[in-house]
Amino acid sequence: MIPQPTAQQALPDETFTLQPDATIGIADSSAQPIADRFAAQLRRSTGFELPVQEGTGTITLSTDGAESLGAEGYELRADASGVTVTAATTEGLFRGVTTLRQLLPAKAEANSEQEGPWEIAGTTISDFPRYGYRGVMLDVSRHFFTLDQVKHFIDLVSLYKINRLHLHLSDDQGWRIQVDSWPRLTEYGGSLQVGGGTGGYYTKTEYAELVQYAAEHYITVVPEIDTPGHTNAALASYPELNKGDQAPELYTETEVGFSSFAIDKDVTYEFLDDVFREVAEQTPGELLHLGGDEAHSTPHSEYLAFVPQAAELVVKHGKRVMGWHEIADGSLPAGTVVQYWGTEDPKAQVLAQKAVEQGATLVLSPANRAYLDMKYHEETPLGLQWAGLVSVEQSYSWNPATLVPNVPASAIDGVEAPLWTETLDDLEKVEFMTFPRLPGIAELGWSQESALDWTTYRDRLAEQGPRWEVLGVNFYRSPEIDWR
Repeated sequence: MIPQPTAQQALPDETFTLQPDATIGIADSSAQPIADRFAAQLRRSTGFELPVQEGTGTITLSTDGAESLGAEGYELRADASGVTVTAATTEGLFRGVTTLRQLLPAKAEANSEQEGPWEIAGTTISDFPRYGYRGVMLDVSRHFFTLDQVKHFIDLVSLYKINRLHLHLSDDQGWRIQVDSWPRLTEYGGSLQVGGGTGGYYTKTEYAELVQYAAEHYITVVPEIDTPGHTNAALASYPELNKGDQAPELYTETEVGFSSFAIDKDVTYEFLDDVFREVAEQTPGELLHLGGDEAHSTPHSEYLAFVPQAAELVVKHGKRVMGWHEIADGSLPAGTVVQYWGTEDPKAQVLAQKAVEQGATLVLSPANRAYLDMKYHEETPLGLQWAGLVSVEQSYSWNPATLVPNVPASAIDGVEAPLWTETLDDLEKVEFMTFPRLPGIAELGWSQESALDWTTYRDRLAEQGPRWEVLGVNFYRSPEIDWR
């Protein structure tokens, strides 16, 4: 399984077999949506009726127990008599059912009826996460991905207990979320993408549907509005946001660091006030990401003045600030989450340390290990390599607790795997760069430090291959892994 559970014990001579007359029992109505979705999938692959009923069943889901394991923890038991998954919350129950799906044969994920048997080796599991933040970022600005495509991405990443989806919604190449008070952001700023093709954006209705779909998979959306650089789409849409009131052309290339808001204009902050308000109103999660990276065209003194003002506007609208590690050079409000993307370089580590000294916490996304858009090897047909080549082993073999020196464990919120899409213009390419590396980042975020071992992980990862084949995932068959 991936992630490796906290504790697991085999039950010798106890094999559970799902039979045609099986039922799924729920202890209370809160488990109904989870049971219904689980049953629907198994009906497709097994052909069994699998009615969901109150009380006990062949498989029983309960939110009456496992309180000591926290909100995402759960207990699971599979033996000859049946399967039980118990948690204190529906979120924990969902994580337990995710594990149960991995215990079943890979063909249980199929969308057409398959032949059995449907067996699970007897086992008991007690499980809870190491870190509370286990994220993946999808850049929908360089290349736009539709609502249905993002939903499919959510389906796949939720299999590995990911609980945050960071959406990079604005950049030089495109603005992707509707803002009623500044409509040209999407009408004009969202019209193109890298390469000059047709762009797109999420209407408020579509974004609400995306947020709800993520929530059904117990994933919280973290929206990012990148500031004060990476802003050409906004600058092209509204001339008054520029120094000199002259709008640039729309941009469809991939260079970075050339754009900047006019830091000394009141209209810049009026704009951000409106944008942050509307994005916050649409987003139930507690974090709003204001970017802050690669602002090379913003004079540093102006950058240091800008960050606290932008952060104040995020807080004004009821959200906690999240930003890339450069924002730590300025003053940060209480509760800030700083996202470290350095390649373990001293300058970036100093900024991460400075963030913690201000009371911020860290989400770790080292580019030379966690960036999913880095090439696997020199001949990889997609991706970039400015942070180096990132093999499956390189991506897995690091410890979040020790990545940044002199930072206490309490300051680490978790990990995130960003996927930038300069070279990725369809979902198959996204899958190719995401799998098989994302499950490793997910394990670093969930599993206990003592469980992290490349040799054993490599064997468990090999077992995921048949599951991805059934799901139709276009994964990279890395020669590092002896795929099953």
